[in-house]
Amino acid sequence: QVQLVESGGGLVQTGGSLKLSCAASGRTFNSYVTGWFRQALGKEREFVAAISWFGGITSYADSVKGRFTISRDNAKNVVYLQMNSLKPEDTSTYYCAVRRSTSHASSPVEYDYWGQGTQVTVSS
Repeated sequence: QVQLVESGGGLVQTGGSLKLSCAASGRTFNSYVTGWFRQALGKEREFVAAISWFGGITSYADSVKGRFTISRDNAKNVVYLQMNSLKPEDTSTYYCAVRRSTSHASSPVEYDYWGQGTQVTVSS
């Protein structure tokens, strides 16, 4: 079992930055993929970024490429999402998730463990 806790959300102006953290506890996931998803009010949950625990391979949604960076600290069991040049359309609840596989996936149903989410609000 893996427990995930997100933090770092908040209110920021357009063009600002935030750094989200996802702390994992329980079973270690050295060979898993960790992803960030987001869900705005009334919309479906969508993929944002993912990173392989081994090798650090990353993938991004087109909407965040060049603005968001996913990274990890293996020693601390933490995955980060650095978000720059934020836009009002980035406003969502952001979720961290773990997939028990070494291959990346962008569908929420491919992920096995989820955190409770952290709210990000970007004001115009």
